[in-house]
Amino acid sequence: MRKTSPVKSRGASATPSGYHHLGAGTANTWSGVAGRLEVVNSNVRANTYDFVASRFMAKRDLGGGRIAWLEAGWAETGWAGQGRQLIYTYNTNTNTWQFYDQYKIKAGDQVWLDVHTDGDNIWQAWLWWNNRWNLLTAQKLALGSGAYIEQYVEVHVDSRRATRVQIPPVTVDNVQLRQAGSGQSRYWREDVSTLTGDVSQERASNFCLRWKTHFDTWSAGDCR
Repeated sequence: MRKTSPVKSRGASATPSGYHHLGAGTANTWSGVAGRLEVVNSNVRANTYDFVASRFMAKRDLGGGRIAWLEAGWAETGWAGQGRQLIYTYNTNTNTWQFYDQYKIKAGDQVWLDVHTDGDNIWQAWLWWNNRWNLLTAQKLALGSGAYIEQYVEVHVDSRRATRVQIPPVTVDNVQLRQAGSGQSRYWREDVSTLTGDVSQERASNFCLRWKTHFDTWSAGDCR
């Protein structure tokens, strides 16, 4: 397990506690998303609620404060994996992180993920491994045949202890959206109605989002 020197005070160099999202989401609904995520090694602390994840998500706001979603990607967390990066899924049927230790990934790897539905309200997450697609999970969710799609590098800092989270830039590329109804895939480009986060706020937290091609090729992590 790697050793890091945590920030001892809540100075300007500490990453603000809570969630940080680097990436984008669609303003319209789609039936799936797929792409390639680079795996990196960050300084997530053991025995904390810190985590760094690179993931795709399909979600829908059900009203009344309820949101249904399925996400899939890789994560490095303070509570699982002993400092290693793990393939994971999370869905709102179980409300738990599911880790897949049988897929041994490491920093420098690139993993292909696919999250989609075939129009039957069963949302699936797949991982390309050993030259074939492997099903991670299939969940009947209240998303319908189309959902809002997100592609994010997500960071969470445990509010109990301040620290400076350091993340080598994570590359995400070949991101494609699946059209509801036809099931045809297309690259996530500028003509897709897209929402992005507050880049200035994340830059103040020492994180930078760099678009190479809007919106299917990009990187996010430390500003360097």
